[in-house]
Amino acid sequence: MRASQRARGEDVALVDALLSADERRRSSGVRFDELRAEQRALGKLIPKASGDEKAELLKKAGELAADVKAADAAKDEAAAEAQELLLQLSNLVHPDVPVGGEEDFVTLETHGTIRDFAAEGFEPKDHLELGTTLGAIDVERGAKVSGSRFYFLTGVGALLELALVNAAMAQATAAGFTPMLTPALVRPQAMAGTGFLGQAAQDVYRLDNDDLYLVGTSEVALAAYHMDEIIDGDRLPMRYAGFSPCFRREAGSHGKDTRGIFRVHQFDKVEMFSYVDPADSRAEHQRLLDWEKQWLTSLELPFRVIDVASADLGSSAARKFDCEAWIPTQGKYRELTSTSDCTEFQSRRLAIRMRDGKTVKPLATLNGTLCAVPRTIVAILENHQQADGSVRVPEVLRPFLGGREILEPVAKAAK
Repeated sequence: MRASQRARGEDVALVDALLSADERRRSSGVRFDELRAEQRALGKLIPKASGDEKAELLKKAGELAADVKAADAAKDEAAAEAQELLLQLSNLVHPDVPVGGEEDFVTLETHGTIRDFAAEGFEPKDHLELGTTLGAIDVERGAKVSGSRFYFLTGVGALLELALVNAAMAQATAAGFTPMLTPALVRPQAMAGTGFLGQAAQDVYRLDNDDLYLVGTSEVALAAYHMDEIIDGDRLPMRYAGFSPCFRREAGSHGKDTRGIFRVHQFDKVEMFSYVDPADSRAEHQRLLDWEKQWLTSLELPFRVIDVASADLGSSAARKFDCEAWIPTQGKYRELTSTSDCTEFQSRRLAIRMRDGKTVKPLATLNGTLCAVPRTIVAILENHQQADGSVRVPEVLRPFLGGREILEPVAKAAK
């Protein structure tokens, strides 16, 4: 655990503080049990005694009752301290994860062909210019209505989102996922249990008057869906595909991706979520990645898969793979999807267990983004643009767009 904290760039001393608190929890528990046993034994002697002996026993019983009460309080205090420290610890990093920060990832695979726009004879436009020409994106009125990093999807932009969501859900359903429409507001237990009130707390919106949080991903609701439950092992794996609006403050991103809709405060997303036996979590992680690769390939996007470095993992992830699509006008790959193996981290915090024969134990949870809509629109518009400002629609989306093969600029479409 110390090595894991060190690899994450997090506080190693927290491990020793937790060990110390746990020792106090256990020793105070032993002391409480000893005093309770003595109290019970004394209680059996009092009815049999009389006179001075009984008076002495009653006096001792009173003193012992005070000691038991104090020991009980000490036990509870030590347990609460240990639990508070435990909740501050991130998940144990998988030994195969590359150690380092944001730039220390390892590229595992590269897919698709990056277009040579110069060879095609035109300079690619960015997604905002294309989206404006298509009548698909309106960030100016988004800012007028809600502030920076908000936007409207209009006309074919709105239809493109609906096509993406329906196509993503169709793929997930075909793969055996149960479609879910999840709450966007959750209680603190759900947010803390999934690991989003630790290092990620600054990025979360909170409704103070209601003590509720706006989710940044439907992973939160899907993880808490079976909170405080015991699931029969024969039902595993259990897979859900959740659709929800997502809200992120984007704290710390000042000045980054301010143009367009790549980094925004509100967006819609289709998220895969799995409950599995811990012994199967590594294989399930690969399956989630394969489904993400299938999705991006169906959208005909060039992308790469990276093994995210230790200090860039979320607190709940033991290992995370990102799929990054090529963005032509930025000249680099940018994250479009990710999948994380959270092992038993979330299930322990949310008290979700599995029954394996006569044994009851924590299960493993995993999540994987299938389609974060705005970023996917960015990648589609830029990679499939034509010289005249139109955008070719990937075949997988055409049935969900009434068979439309090309998105035409508004002026051209009007003619």
